[in-house]
Amino acid sequence: MRLAFATIAFAGLLAGCVAAPVRTPLPPGQLPAALAAQEAREASLAGIADWSLEGRVALSNQGRGGSGAIHWRQQGALYQVSLSAPITRQSWRLAGGGADGVVRLEGLDGGTRVGTDATKLLREATGWEIPVEALADWVRGARHRGGGPAELAFAADGWPAELRQDGWTLAFDQWSRPEGSPVALPGRVQAARGDARVRLVIDRWQLAPGP
Repeated sequence: MRLAFATIAFAGLLAGCVAAPVRTPLPPGQLPAALAAQEAREASLAGIADWSLEGRVALSNQGRGGSGAIHWRQQGALYQVSLSAPITRQSWRLAGGGADGVVRLEGLDGGTRVGTDATKLLREATGWEIPVEALADWVRGARHRGGGPAELAFAADGWPAELRQDGWTLAFDQWSRPEGSPVALPGRVQAARGDARVRLVIDRWQLAPGP
């Protein structure tokens, strides 16, 4: 049985996750400097093994939609992603990245699901298309290091505005530097491929091991 997040709360819970405003593009002459700055930022991010975020997520795919709270904890290759829908009180947790290659999805009717591909496991169990491994980089406004060629577009302020990679289009907005972070991070991320949409509003970043 697929986990059904609260469709009625889709707009209410993510009222702040509307379409990103059109941002003035960076003048072509400033592109080399912006690319160099992005390379330096991504190098800094690659050196931060432990991080976490708390926020809200909205998902839609093939006419279905849902939303809820998200907590993402990354420790090197290890990750735990928890989603919960307050209205229905449904939740699940995805964990993987270990040396054994096993991904576990907990919280579904029928017990824990196990696989080796996080994206496939989520798609088959919940119906949601969430590129977990790539999002670990994308959500921080970086190109996915294990992905294919990427195209970046920058806004006039110099921050990445759009990223295209592996068939997905990412839009970034509300950049700021969290306390203790050596680099700025986006406060809103939208990912789209075909009918699949993932929209994130990040309320809190932590670039250090959590509790």
